[in-house]
Amino acid sequence: MPIITSPQEFNVDDLYVDLRPLLDVPLFLKCEGFNFAGSVKLKAAAAMVAAAERDGVLTPSSTIVESSSGNLGIALSIIAASKGYRFVCVTDPRCNPASKRLMRALGAEVRVISHQDGNGGFLESRIRYVEELCAAGDDHVWLNQYANRNNWLAHYTGTAPAIDRQFPDLEILFVGAGTTGTLMGCARYFREHCRPVTIVAIDAVGSVTFGGIPERRMVPGLGTSTRPALVDESLVDDVVHVPETDTIRTVHALSSRGFLFGGSTGTVVSGAARWLAAKYPGEQPVAVAIAPDLGERYLDSIYEESWLRENFGDLTPELRLPGADILGV
Repeated sequence: MPIITSPQEFNVDDLYVDLRPLLDVPLFLKCEGFNFAGSVKLKAAAAMVAAAERDGVLTPSSTIVESSSGNLGIALSIIAASKGYRFVCVTDPRCNPASKRLMRALGAEVRVISHQDGNGGFLESRIRYVEELCAAGDDHVWLNQYANRNNWLAHYTGTAPAIDRQFPDLEILFVGAGTTGTLMGCARYFREHCRPVTIVAIDAVGSVTFGGIPERRMVPGLGTSTRPALVDESLVDDVVHVPETDTIRTVHALSSRGFLFGGSTGTVVSGAARWLAAKYPGEQPVAVAIAPDLGERYLDSIYEESWLRENFGDLTPELRLPGADILGV
């Protein structure tokens, strides 16, 4: 039994769900949501804060400032509370209400930026606001998850080696693309260790990360309206863009079998299922997908009928049909 003194010390790193009997997909799902932050973002948050402390950037009087659609903001709220830092999370209207309430419960200040940027998203506007905050206060420290190398290093030294130990014959790894920290860290690890693993990035339709056309996106998590500085496309073998309707179908397919996952996980599983059906029809390759989050924070959105009706009205009747082809593959 582990005994800890700070919340970032605990993370379940060896739990996988076999999706073959659940969704008839040859895929093992690495669950990254079993920690006090509820998502894979705890690893990056802890690594970025630790590096800033080592470098003398963060001091006891510092205020951490970060742009986040939810999960990293929660992770930083937990660490800031544990270490005694003030934390300001700059987010936008797509952030789940539960995520905002959780950050505030942990003592964080949450500022919601509602001005859309040129791509129809909010990321540029959020970052501009963060830069203005830091310029106005000498004690404000922006960790900048979109360009901070410690974001991907957390997964190079932690997530990827854990997968490698569990699956020494791994053939395909599916990783969702948000800031691309998880994706870049895992991809670098397998490339630099000469492991013949196909790296497939899963992105949302409407995201510009891999050159997509910007469109409305309602599910927070994966995808960006501004290309992250961490992206190195040479490390990625293929990219799958998933419509949000498929994300929602997939999380409901999983919840109907007792697994309540978040929107980012739904996007990753949907994209992986479609890619495997196209590339390995009828086969059983050794494939792993990383599930970034759990579903409790999405109860007011992708699991809420009124929200679904308002944003995806033609989808709600379909989700009630038993046996519907909700994976869309």
